[in-house]
Amino acid sequence: MFTFITFLVYTLFVALYAWYRLRKEKLGSQDGYFLGGRSLTGIVIAGSMLLTNISTEHLIGMNGSSYKNGFIVIGWEVTSALALIVAAVYFIPKYLKMGLSTIPQYLENRFDGVLRSYVAFFLMISFVVTLLPIVLYTGAINLESIFNISDLLNVSKDDALLITVIAVGLIGSLYAILGGLKAVAFSDTINGYGLLIGGLAVPLLALMSIGDGNPLDGLSKVYEFAPKKFNVIGERDSVLPFEVLFTGLIVNQIYFWCMNQTIIQRALGAKNLKEAQKGLLFTGLLKIFIPLVIILPGVIGFYYFGDSMYSSQDMIYPEIIKKVLPASFVGLFAAIVMGAVLSTFNSVLNSSATIFSLDLYKRHFNPNASDKKLVFVGKLTSAVLAVFAILVAPFVARAPEGLYQMLQQLNGIFFIPIASIMLAGFFTKHISALAAKVALFVGLTFYVLTTFVFDTGIHFVHIWGIEFLINLAIMFLISHYYPNENQFRIKDLKLVTMEHWKYTKPFSIFLCLVTLLIYITMGSFNQ
Repeated sequence: MFTFITFLVYTLFVALYAWYRLRKEKLGSQDGYFLGGRSLTGIVIAGSMLLTNISTEHLIGMNGSSYKNGFIVIGWEVTSALALIVAAVYFIPKYLKMGLSTIPQYLENRFDGVLRSYVAFFLMISFVVTLLPIVLYTGAINLESIFNISDLLNVSKDDALLITVIAVGLIGSLYAILGGLKAVAFSDTINGYGLLIGGLAVPLLALMSIGDGNPLDGLSKVYEFAPKKFNVIGERDSVLPFEVLFTGLIVNQIYFWCMNQTIIQRALGAKNLKEAQKGLLFTGLLKIFIPLVIILPGVIGFYYFGDSMYSSQDMIYPEIIKKVLPASFVGLFAAIVMGAVLSTFNSVLNSSATIFSLDLYKRHFNPNASDKKLVFVGKLTSAVLAVFAILVAPFVARAPEGLYQMLQQLNGIFFIPIASIMLAGFFTKHISALAAKVALFVGLTFYVLTTFVFDTGIHFVHIWGIEFLINLAIMFLISHYYPNENQFRIKDLKLVTMEHWKYTKPFSIFLCLVTLLIYITMGSFNQ
């Protein structure tokens, strides 16, 4: 009972905090609902970005992967800091200058409206079919483990997971529907920093237990038990080979942190360029330290359980929680986990609603739609997509390499083709709209065939890199015969102040050095 009460108190506190901060906000306008009134600060942006990115697909999936594969999966996280530097220095100044509300909006400005619609449609599919169901399912796994919902309701575990998926989906959708981006961002800020504190408590308590009160002794014992698990250099046949950092992974990271609507929408809602850059770079710092929350516990799990749970690796994190957390903290941690689930879920819903309302509905169905109408359509879209995600979630239960690995594989279907045309659009004037459209569909088809239909024996992240190069070659070839006729130039709409944050460069250099230091100190090419 105490566990449930602490869970309820924390959850209500976050909801009341968001309501209090929003009580005087005008959410009826397009910018007010979809972009938080372009008033977000760096701290809020960083907290929201972190929790939009880090959810139970990381707590469950990433810890499950590190339990089996060790620290080599850190590449997914620490290289994010480098991509966030690129976002802060290059992309966000251009986005804010153009006054973008969505990423597909840029594609219309640079290429044409048809490409904008294609990409908007693909993004909607990727959100609803991949990310939202996995977030719901992994959240349900964690909550079921903590509260033993199956026992409380006297139902099977599968039924308990389904009930939890429905409950989380309904609650999460309310944030996105009622409060828009600003409600999501404020709740994310509290939950984000709560996740850092609560998430760090899990490995700290575990290491203290192992080291008889001294966490450093505990860490030493874990390392001595399985030193290979601490190596960050993945071998060629591993789940994340080191070489992919220089092929497809960097393309994926650039897309995810610089062009992904769900992530970059927080920076688009910044009150000025300075706050946007702060938010992006603070997120980069948090991403460097987040492996202590989403990777280290999995390695500690190997110390506790050996390889006995390799066949069910995604259950390792809930088992660690039950083993190390005092009963008095379980409810609080469950609330933090719930917050992480809700954050990513409602963030993706908000971004999906933004894309549908502005890139599809307004463009194709009602060009003269009022702000009030667009907000209504956005809320309706969130509700429909939430229901769909709830229905799809139970089908992601079995993933041979773990849920996180499956998420990345599915993301590649759309992320890499979109990244290729975005980067080509920014860095060369010669690429035509026709070339971008052909590359989009060729890249998508190529990846599906080489990853899910034919066994090429090539790691899917390497395929991302190959796909990227093929897309570029196609775009240059077609543009040679059908040249670009759109002489696009970025115009400053003067919606926000464009003064750069004075610490952008030194902070960026610091993040680069820390990332390099991690690979130097923890890397071994011969283990």
